[in-house]
Parts: sequence; C-alpha cells; structure tokens
Amino acid sequence: MAQRFRGPNSPGAPGAPGASARGPYAGKRPARLGARVNFLFLAPLPLAVMAFFRDPRGLALSLAAFGLLILAAWLTREGVRAEEAYHARKIARRPGLPRKMLGSLITGAGLFTAGMIDGGLFTALLFAVLGAALHFLAFGPDPMKNKGMEGLDEYQTDRVARAVERAEAHLSAMQDAIRQSGDRILVERVEGFAATARDMFRTIEDDPRDLTAARKFLGVYLKGAREATEKFVALHGRSRDPAARQRARDD
Repeated sequence: MAQRFRGPNSPGAPGAPGASARGPYAGKRPARLGARVNFLFLAPLPLAVMAFFRDPRGLALSLAAFGLLILAAWLTREGVRAEEAYHARKIARRPGLPRKMLGSLITGAGLFTAGMIDGGLFTALLFAVLGAALHFLAFGPDPMKNKGMEGLDEYQTDRVARAVERAEAHLSAMQDAIRQSGDRILVERVEGFAATARDMFRTIEDDPRDLTAARKFLGVYLKGAREATEKFVALHGRSRDPAARQRARDD
C-alpha cells in the first residue's frame, strides 16, 4: 500500500515540532445530531424573508415566530452539547436547565405563532403540538439525574463534578482561542494537551480521592494555561510576529 512521505520536519511527523503522542482527535466522539441541529437554524429563514412582504400584523407574527424558532434552535444546540459532556464523564451532574425540552416547548410556541399568520387557531394549535412532539422525538429529553454518584459520598463526588466542569471550561476556552491563530501545529498541540487532561479528569472521576492531589492542576495550572493562550492569540493577532509563533511551537 502506498504511504505518504513524511520528512522529519513535516507537521505531525514523529519528532517534529508540535508533534504530540496523542492525536488531535484522541478521546473525541463524533458530534451527535449535528445535521438536525443545523437544520433548526435554517428552517425559520423563510419566515424572516417573507415577513417584509406581509401586512403589519403578518410582519410582526413572522418576525416573532422567527425569533422563537431561532431561540429554540440555540437552546437545542446547547442542550445537545451539555448532554454530550454529561455522557463523556463518569461523574456528572444533570444540567441545571433542561435546554432540549425547553427547546421543544419554544418550538411549539414558534410554530403556533407562525400558524396564526395565515391560519386560524386550530391550525396554529396543530402546528404547535406536532412541532413540539417531533422536536422531542428527534432530540429526546435532557439528562434528568446525576450520574456516577450512586453509593458514593455525595459531598466528595459533587466536588469532583464541579472541579471537572470548571476545568472543562478552561480547556474549551483554550481550544477556542488557539483556533483563532490559524496555526495548525499549535492547534494540534493544544488538542493533544486537552486529550491528556481529559484522561486525568476520568482518573479523578474513578477515584475522587485523587482530587486533592490534582486540585492545583485543575484550577491554577489550567487557568494559567488558558490565560497564556488567550494573551498569545491576542498579541499574535495584532503583531503577526513569526518569531513569537515559532517560540510558542517550541515551548
């Protein structure tokens, strides 16, 4: 089988600058329901376009329906993300806000409003019920109970869950920031670092007693790494200094 040639300095080659023992996609899962969520943002667009060809009442109802459906799409997307994070962890608290189910209700409200533009009350109610039901069937309910806390000390497991949530927020901010640099090598290095950090999170979740030893890493070190990444991206965005980028690759 033909193999792609990689020189010693090729990006991603063993020993090359920025090469990581963990690939950038290590520990990641394919996004669930991504196409369905994207469709929710596209479906209301005709309402916004046609609103300006209607009378004042139709304009108001169309824009209101558009706003409600976009809000429902945003809540659904955030709910799907929260559910994926919930399933990726061994110890997790249920989401504080049931975003997907709230998205189902607001979808129904948006379709009810859209149905009132040209139809009567019965038509609007039919749209609302069918839309909310189909949304719920497509995306399901939000997680409704804590996970991995059965039979364990509730105080300790809650501390672990909160610490991991804060650490995940730092990692996500680092990854979002470094992507703005447009440097593939740096992005891969941060992704590899994030995968290694998440392995540590799973270890702590397996044995919450490890939290005390890892507290400094989860809090101080990750926060410092996040701030350093954000400052580098901000400075690089202003100066575009190749030397600074190379130093970041070498660190």
